[in-house]
Formats: sequence, C-alpha cells, structure tokens
Amino acid sequence: MPQVMEEIRRIGIHSHIRGLGLDHRTLNPLPIADGLVGQIEARKAAGLMVELIRRGRRAGHGLLLAGPVGTGKTAIALGMARELGRGVPFVSISGSSIYSAGINKTEFLTQTIRRAIGVKIKETREVYEGEVERIRIKKAAHPLVSYMEIPVGALITLKTTEEKRTIEVGQEIALELLKQRVEEGDVVMIEAATGRLTVMGSTRPRRVVEGEEEKEVDYTLGIEKVETPAGPIRKRKEFTYTLTLHDLDMANISTGRMFGFMGEEISDEVRKAVDERVNRMIFEKMAELIPGVLFIDEAHMLDIEAFAFLNRAMEQEFAPILVLATNRGTARIRGTDIESPHGIPLDLLDRLLIANTKLYNRDEIREILKLRIREEEVKVEEEALEYLVALGEQASLRYASQLLLPAKIIAEKDGEEKVKREHVAEAERVFVDVRRSIEHIRATEKGFLV
Repeated sequence: MPQVMEEIRRIGIHSHIRGLGLDHRTLNPLPIADGLVGQIEARKAAGLMVELIRRGRRAGHGLLLAGPVGTGKTAIALGMARELGRGVPFVSISGSSIYSAGINKTEFLTQTIRRAIGVKIKETREVYEGEVERIRIKKAAHPLVSYMEIPVGALITLKTTEEKRTIEVGQEIALELLKQRVEEGDVVMIEAATGRLTVMGSTRPRRVVEGEEEKEVDYTLGIEKVETPAGPIRKRKEFTYTLTLHDLDMANISTGRMFGFMGEEISDEVRKAVDERVNRMIFEKMAELIPGVLFIDEAHMLDIEAFAFLNRAMEQEFAPILVLATNRGTARIRGTDIESPHGIPLDLLDRLLIANTKLYNRDEIREILKLRIREEEVKVEEEALEYLVALGEQASLRYASQLLLPAKIIAEKDGEEKVKREHVAEAERVFVDVRRSIEHIRATEKGFLV
C-alpha cells in the first residue's frame, strides 16, 4: 500500500494550509500555526476581514494583498476560506485567465463568482461509519502501461463499539482512500448511495518525520482526535453538504450539456430558476447560503471591463469574499491609458482594504521548508535542510521547495533513506535558479546573435 500511495497521492503546494493560525481570543496570529509562517500583519488583516464577515459587516468590501512573488498571498487567501469553516468554497484564478477561457469575460467572471458561493443543503442519507481497522488495496495492471499497477478496488474493515464489518469498495473509493491518505485508526464515513468518502478524524496520533527524527504529532494539522463511533456501522444519518451555485446551474441545463466545462455559457433563465429554487430552500430552512472566497492573483492583468464587472458584483447582497493579489506598484489599467496604483481603478481600490506581504527571513524560510518536508513525508538530514534554507535566501523559497523532491529521488537512487547535502547540491546543479539561467543566456547570446 505505501508504494501505491506514493504513485497515486499528489501533494498540492498549499495542501498543508488549515487556517490563518490565529489566537481566536485576540485575533493575533501565532508565529507558526495552521501551516502558515510569519506574515503577521497580513494574516491579522485577513483575520479581521474574516471576523467582519462573521458579523455580517463585509458588504461592498474586499481585500487586496500587495507584495513580492512567493510571499504567501495565495496561502493567506486559502487560510481565510479554511478559517470560515469546512465546506466554504475557495476559487483561485489568475487575472490573465479571462483572456483564454473560450467564453466572453463577463460570462467567465459570472461562472467564477457562482463557483465561489456555496449552498449548504441538509439531508438524511444511509452511510457506513466506523474506525478503520484494516485496508487492503486491490491492484491490477494498467490498461495502457503494462509495467504499472493501478488500484481497482479495496477491502476495508470498519469497527464501532458494537460491531465489526469488512466492506468491499470499488475503484473510485479505493482512489479516495489513497488520495486522502486514510490510515488504520482513522474514522471514516462512506455514503452508501454515492460512495463519497469523508475522514471524520483519527483515534490515534499520526507519526511524521521532522529532520532526522520520527515523532508523534498532535491533531492541529487537520486530523481531529475522535473516539471510535458507537452504534451500528450502517446507519441513517443527518448531515449537510455544500454545492456551489455553479454546480446547481450545470445540473439544471440540458442533459447533453451537463459536464461543467468553463467553456460553456449558461443562460440567464437557468440562473434565475436556480436562484429562485435556492431562495425557496433557504426560506423552508432546508439550505443555507455560504459565501466563499474568490481569489484573483495577478489582479493587474484584469482590464477595465473586468474591474467594472467586479465593482458591481461586490454590491450584490450575496457575493463571495473578493481577495485580489498583485506584485505591481504602479501600472497601466489594461484597456486604458491610465496609470493607477497596482494597476487597479481608483473606484475599486476605494472599496478594498489593503494588506502588504513581505519577503521571508531565514528562520521563516527554515520553518516553511520543514512544513513542506513534513507534508511530502521526506527524511532530510539537518545539513541538507540548512543548505536548502541558504538556497531559499539566495534564490527564492519556491526554488528551494521545488528542489526537495528531485533531491529525494537522487537519494533513493543512491540507496539512501535520507536526503543529504550532496543530493540537494546535485539537484541544484541540474535545475538552475532564475539568476543562473539569465547569466547563462547573457554569457552565450553573443555567440548566436549574429
């Protein structure tokens, strides 16, 4: 199973973010918490925005994160969504996305906004729920690549305080078991009708590698401590789930067009019908509207038409929390000849609260790399870690982080269990940073510019 998990599991660059890392009594950020390190002022600003949202005082306002590349702007926006609660939608796009979507800009932005607004629906469903006692993944040869094996199903043994049962599940659930890194001792819930898998928590601590030591960690990384469930394994349970307004839009267009591609326009009639249905469900207390977070990176790439659309959208009664990010000081507003702060029109800037992000210092770089090492489950010697920290200072944090997995592969090929300094150095030699890449071109360009 560990080998299959290594092949199937994919770790996102922000998969370790669990919130904003705040002391919720004072709203002051902790130095290291919830996967975030440093950026104290920006995190406090984001925390105050979250508190405004909780108090219903957000209408007409958004947040602009301004700072150099690689300073955690996306992570802070994601932390805001995580801070607001499980199931809160988080949608991230680049400002340049509107020019390559295959549909007109306002339709693209409308779909994006509706993806960032959730509808929490209450239902009663039949589920299997229990503590995982054993998992056996069934594998078979890949249909296209003969030397690869893929999971085709699994046998999972669940137990409660009253009974124990082994359940056979199909490929989709087996993949979810691997994707969500389900371990023995985890408490899971599997919906009988849909096969949707949810990890409720764990009855035992997780073990992680930090530096050269393996140790138990607490449950603040997103795996809550829970008890073994009581009652039968198969039961009817009341619970809620969240769909977005865009999900409901796509479910209400004709059958032949319900695949949810962003390159497809949706009529105003469909959206109006969905909105009326959602309003009815809210009135009957069967649903609740959940504004999510819409994060637009490289906001200076938007044009005047897109800015005008967002300005109007922020005035709507139901709208997502808008978080823009930019690394530009003054820039021309696209579609005009006007120079403006951050390349954003002044009328929209007046609606935004602005927070700055800063470059990380050496200690913060070290802590962030340790978080990535833990998330990637890589064993790294202390000397190798310090070498990565130095690279993070000299080149960039992203560059140092990206060398981690190539260095791990080099170590494995050398028959080593831990990444050593020489493995990082070899990865650095093969994958150059931006400065060395530019120097290489400058040194050779006279030879081919004839």
